[in-house]
Amino acid sequence: MKEFLFTNFLSFCSYTNMIPVKIKLSQNSSIPEYKSSGSSGADLRARLDSPETIDPGQIKLIPTGIFMEIPEGYEAQIRPRSGLALNHGITLLNTPGTIDSDYRGEIKIIFANFGPEPFVIEHGMRIAQMIFSKVYRGAFEIVDEIGETKRNEGGFGHTGI
Repeated sequence: MKEFLFTNFLSFCSYTNMIPVKIKLSQNSSIPEYKSSGSSGADLRARLDSPETIDPGQIKLIPTGIFMEIPEGYEAQIRPRSGLALNHGITLLNTPGTIDSDYRGEIKIIFANFGPEPFVIEHGMRIAQMIFSKVYRGAFEIVDEIGETKRNEGGFGHTGI
């Protein structure tokens, strides 16, 4: 019966463009949540025993209480929430952060406060978004020359404003 249910779950995931992700929650944690039918990112919430203040210029690691088993061939990307960035100057470092399929530790979020005021993160606050993506690995081939383009080595603003 368990095998039948799992097979039906995988069929449902394939039909709805979902991947099966096993998740373990620590006490008082929240399952990631899509807030609308068009949301590409699932909201992650802070798992805190007490509020955390991030002062201007400070960097802090905030736990979510979430542990996942992502299928091989996929990754989860952690991205900032636009409202926190616009309204408070709060962003995530190492963005997008990558969670590999073989990582089994707790998902924690690296915050930075670029705003002028201290920012308080409360338990249960939506703090980041998580998006799943297919992973393509490179098959590297050493060559003596690579093809040229019009752009070639131009970068970092070479096309002007």
